[in-house]
Amino acid sequence: MRARQLEVFIAVMRAGTVTAAARMLNISQPALSQILLHTEDELDFTLFERVKGRLRPTPEALEIFADAERLSAGLEGLRRKTTDLRLGRTGLVRVAASPPPAMAILPRAFTGFRARHPDILLRSHIAPIAAIIDMLRAGDVSLGMAMDDRLPPDIEAQVIGSVGFACLLPAGHALDMKTELTLADLVGEELISYRGNTRPADELALTARAQGVTLSPSIEIDVSISAVGFVQAGLGIALVDALLPWHQFAGLAVRPLAAGPEFPIALLTSRTRALSRADEMMRDEIRAACSTVLGEHRAKA
Repeated sequence: MRARQLEVFIAVMRAGTVTAAARMLNISQPALSQILLHTEDELDFTLFERVKGRLRPTPEALEIFADAERLSAGLEGLRRKTTDLRLGRTGLVRVAASPPPAMAILPRAFTGFRARHPDILLRSHIAPIAAIIDMLRAGDVSLGMAMDDRLPPDIEAQVIGSVGFACLLPAGHALDMKTELTLADLVGEELISYRGNTRPADELALTARAQGVTLSPSIEIDVSISAVGFVQAGLGIALVDALLPWHQFAGLAVRPLAAGPEFPIALLTSRTRALSRADEMMRDEIRAACSTVLGEHRAKA
């Protein structure tokens, strides 16, 4: 299956119709249909059944779809790299981070880096930790940041700091009168926090058991930033990382969690890929920015 055939196959799988797939790829419907038929001829099996104007994937199509997406992602990464080389972007730093460090630390790091190296292109990705690991392995980014240091052996995680938890309260909540909260204060409250089997959920559960407290979130989240809307809507108190700049969001009060666990803030690199000089300079800027941001957190506390 050639690159264009792969692109057409994936578009049809995602769109479900020739019309929608052709629109996605900005080509005519007859052209797309011809490519699809030619692909099936070369493969010697059918990829789609035509049912009432829609294309239903055959078992064979479903079997190869995941591999096709991985190949397509690799080709897209290759296209980006060759474009960078063609445009002379030899000074390129690519960083992927989970939302808290992406919002709290990277802006300061990028500001410092830009002041010293204005001609180097910066590329930022916000992604969950699993995607960051994939990007590091593929070479799509050179540096990663996440709030977890429990990683596969081919990924190096250097802990450059740690931060605790914060409680986000709806405006006017009774607990707003306290300057800090404990896990015991949250018993009986509608709680918004991380889903089970995640690093922050595990840390909270361990601390809660040690303090004789039972936590049972009524709303589970994957990333802390998603809690803002729920708190603003009055659906409960969010127990989230204290790194994000929560005070910038209207309609909620922020209180530190006393005697709570802490998140590690880790700088991630691939053990199998060397860093460029520009990557190393950005790594230094991230370390310095993290130290400054955490220092400001301690000063406010």
